[in-house]
Amino acid sequence: MTITRHALTYGRADLRFELRRVARKTLEIAVHPDGQVVVKAPREADFTEVEARVLKRARWIRRQQAYFEQFKPRTPARQYIGGETHRYLGRQYRLKLLQGGQPSVKLSRGRFWITCRDPQNREEVRRLLWQWLAKRAREKFAESFERCWPHFSREGLPRPRLKIRRMKTRWGSLSENGALTLNLSLIQTPRECIDYVITHELCHLTHPDHSPAFYQLLEKVMPDWERRKHKLELSLI
Repeated sequence: MTITRHALTYGRADLRFELRRVARKTLEIAVHPDGQVVVKAPREADFTEVEARVLKRARWIRRQQAYFEQFKPRTPARQYIGGETHRYLGRQYRLKLLQGGQPSVKLSRGRFWITCRDPQNREEVRRLLWQWLAKRAREKFAESFERCWPHFSREGLPRPRLKIRRMKTRWGSLSENGALTLNLSLIQTPRECIDYVITHELCHLTHPDHSPAFYQLLEKVMPDWERRKHKLELSLI
């Protein structure tokens, strides 16, 4: 895969996009939640054809960017101090910081109880909380995968390997080598949203692009996927 970045003049502002040339037969244009435009095109596609397709979809691209703009975080960056709220599986929990020799994190009575040597050390609090969330992510994502996989295993499709990492622009991805990668931050969203992301990616086993056939399969497997997708987008606030 080769990646290049380009800009086209559209209206009064440039329309910037990332072009990824990959082994595929069709051209796909996607707008990520952060506003980034990614174009996947066949390796041999002529660039003038790519430009023409992007300009043809420019109005739709601007609408998508405006749509995601409304969901950008309106709260300050996390400070990891006592009383601050953090999400886990779609619910908000306040931090209760305690001083102690044995670092630990417990979820009880609507709070994260975090014990550490220095509760004023925000980096230490952040590290402990995200270690706890990462451990729960491995458990909850695996449970979610097992809920979603039966719909696809009946078709004799290869079972993907589940991976977790931090991702800046997407909730999940499915690689050509059979890895289904989920964004660690997905552990902050409701279970039904986790199921939606996994189901969305598993549909790519049959349809690598976002063609009408892809959405027909998604609708068949998860009829309420649009409601779940909207709920996931609201979690960006």
